[in-house]
Amino acid sequence: MKLHDLSPTPGSKKKKIREGRGCGARRGESCGKGTKGQKKRFKVPPYFEGGQTPLYRRIPKRGFNSPARREYSVVNVDELNRFDEDQEITPELLAEEGLIRDPEAVKLLGRGEIDVALEIKVHAVSSGGREKVEKAGGSVTIITGKKRG
Repeated sequence: MKLHDLSPTPGSKKKKIREGRGCGARRGESCGKGTKGQKKRFKVPPYFEGGQTPLYRRIPKRGFNSPARREYSVVNVDELNRFDEDQEITPELLAEEGLIRDPEAVKLLGRGEIDVALEIKVHAVSSGGREKVEKAGGSVTIITGKKRG
């Protein structure tokens, strides 16, 4: 056996220093945190600036987040080609097919082309989406339901 035959390579596996286990353990008493002061005694969050007004409070806030904002699940017209001619498309059917997760609020957008005439019932529709569905011989109906928010 020679030195290069040893595995793992000598010195590659360093033993972890057990802090705070007495003077004989190399890091006793103050455990490598220095002597006295806030950082020795408490866990200080990274954003703390020593009592100075923190950055996240100094920077001006921008914009407005409406509490009544409605999050839509989006479906594009090219995804509707999988359905049969003259089939009625509802948010529940779209959720069953795996096109959307939440059938509570669905919006139809106009990306791509549609080849089948469908009756589509959604909560909102873009002008391009409506135009493409009607050009293919289908119709779009807006569902009015309870407002979320």
